[in-house]
Parts: sequence; structure tokens; C-alpha cells
Amino acid sequence: MIKMEKIPIVIPAYEPDNRLIKLLQEFNENDIGPVILVNDGSCHEYDPIFEKAERLLNEHDGVLLKHPQNMGKGRALKTAFSYIINNYQNAIGAITADSDGQHTVECIKAVMDAFYNEPKCLVLGVRQFNGAGIPWKSRFGNNLTKKVFAVVSGVHVSDTQTGLRGIPISFMEQLLEVKGDRFEFEMQMLLESAGKYNIVEIPIKTVYDSEENHQTHFNPIKDSIKIYRILGKKILKYIFSSFSSSIIDLILFSFFCLILKNKNLNLYVAISTVLARIISATYNYFMNYKVVFKSSESIKTSGIKYAMLAAVQMSMSAFLVTTFVRIFSVIPEVVVKIIIDTILFFVSYHIQQRYIFFKS
Repeated sequence: MIKMEKIPIVIPAYEPDNRLIKLLQEFNENDIGPVILVNDGSCHEYDPIFEKAERLLNEHDGVLLKHPQNMGKGRALKTAFSYIINNYQNAIGAITADSDGQHTVECIKAVMDAFYNEPKCLVLGVRQFNGAGIPWKSRFGNNLTKKVFAVVSGVHVSDTQTGLRGIPISFMEQLLEVKGDRFEFEMQMLLESAGKYNIVEIPIKTVYDSEENHQTHFNPIKDSIKIYRILGKKILKYIFSSFSSSIIDLILFSFFCLILKNKNLNLYVAISTVLARIISATYNYFMNYKVVFKSSESIKTSGIKYAMLAAVQMSMSAFLVTTFVRIFSVIPEVVVKIIIDTILFFVSYHIQQRYIFFKS
């Protein structure tokens, strides 16, 4: 095992140019490293660049890892994480950076210094998108994604797509089991951090080359779909959890009514409603706790808060439906209830993911 005090730097690279060599040279000049460079299946014409890179890596105990074929940025990061976990016993974590020149040594050092001070936090080097020279589509895309991410996760991040990150070793171990092998993995990482790791943001320079000079392997359509699919999955899990609990509630209500009605109980409807709701709500709670929000909050604390929310939500539904039916008497009661309960449905999602299942 390698004993060390420095923080290793992870650089995934697919068909890089000489900007990678320049970055490695600056690392050596500033005594930064070791660097874990991952050749993500680049074709043979890029062998000269990786040969130069490997010579520079050897000067500071770095290492070059290689995929036999292109497997994606996420898989390259996981390969490096696994190597660090197995070979760097004293590492507190790692710094990830891109190979295309968007992250300067100065910015990488700033994130590294912050990570030294907060080794149990996820440190993000966030770009500033309000300056001159920033392409409008980059500014629009970042603003849209960070707003959608905030709604879905309850976490506000200035730059959801930054590749410059300080990642704790414990989080790296968990990320090895997280799905996603390409650009969407970085979004998945942010979702996994919610409620588990505090996020520290460090402003960095926003570096953009001209369109003809800057090479990117990010497919705006294909990779964006994958990213938003990840965000959509969480909402769909919440919808499925709520829908399935409603089905369970209805089935149990019918079952209890069938049993209790034969016993000539006057309040069999009320008793059946309560029993069915208790069981279906318990199911819904554990689905949200384990599957939807993957909470690390204690079951006792989140359970009490969830029960209080359920009671308030039921009371608000009854009050608002009754009130609006009186005000808008021409609208059928069922329509009013659907509108009110749909609004409360999304309000409940926000409260659950931000205040009930989120552990700061």
C-alpha cells in the first residue's frame, strides 16, 4: 500500500490534445500530484500523447490506467476511484479535473485547499456564467439544469456539470455502486450526495475556447437526455410510491369492509378507512425513505415528521376542497379535489425531500 499525505488528482481522458500535456507539466512545476490519468479507450493515433503523459506522470508517482475501449467518463472516474481506494491507504479523497484545459492549475489548487479544510464535504469548483463571452446556450443550459436539480433534489448547486470536484474517500466507495457510466454519472453523484454530504462551492474561472478550437465529447442531445432522465427517475419513483400506496389503501379498505361488515359493526367504514390508511401510509413512508429519497435520517425522527405531514396534508385537503367547492359551486367536487390534491402532492414532495428525509 502507498502511504501519502497529498490528494491524488483524477483525470479521465478520451482522445485528448496537448492541453493535457501542458496541464501535467504545470502540475509537476507546482509539485501537485500524484495524478491518476485514465485513458478511456482512445484510438492508437493518440498513443504519442499518452506516452508523453506517462513520462510526466512517472516524475511524481502518478499512474496511467487504460480502458480497452471507450466506456464513458463515469466509468473512467470509477476506475480511478477503485485504484485509489485499493492503493492509497491514507488518502482523504480525490480531486477530479477535466483534460481539455477548462480547469487551470490555480483553480484546481483552490478546490484542493478547500478540500483539505473540509475533507468530509463534496467540494465543487463552480464556474461563473454571468460574465462576458459565455455562450448563451451554456448559460441557459446551466440555469435550467440547476433549477430542475434544485426542485428534484432540494439541493441548490450553482454548477451541476462541473468536472472539478473534491470527493471524500467514503463517498468514492459509495459511488462505485452508483449507476451511470458516462456524463450523467456526475449528475448522479450530486443526487447521491443529497442528505449525506454537505456541498462546498469554490468559484473558479470559466474557460471557453472558440467553437472551432474547443473539442468536447459531450453530445448536447444524447447526453442531456441521459442527465434529465436521471432527474426524472426520482420524480417517477415518488409518483409510483404514491400511486402504489393508493392502490394498497383501496384494496385494504375493501378487504376490511368485507370482513367488518359481516360483524355488524356500525362504524365499519370508518374503522376500515383508518386501518387501511395506517398500513398504506407505513408502506409509503418506507418506500420514500428507502427508494425515493434514500435517506440517512433516523427512522424515528423522519417517521414522526412524516406522520405529522400526513395529518396536515389530509386536513389541508379536506379544508381546501370544502372551501373551493363552496366558492366555485359550478365545478364538480371531484375536479376540485383532483386539482387540490395534485398541488398538495408536489408540495408534499418538496417538504419530504427537504425537511423530512434530508439529513444535513
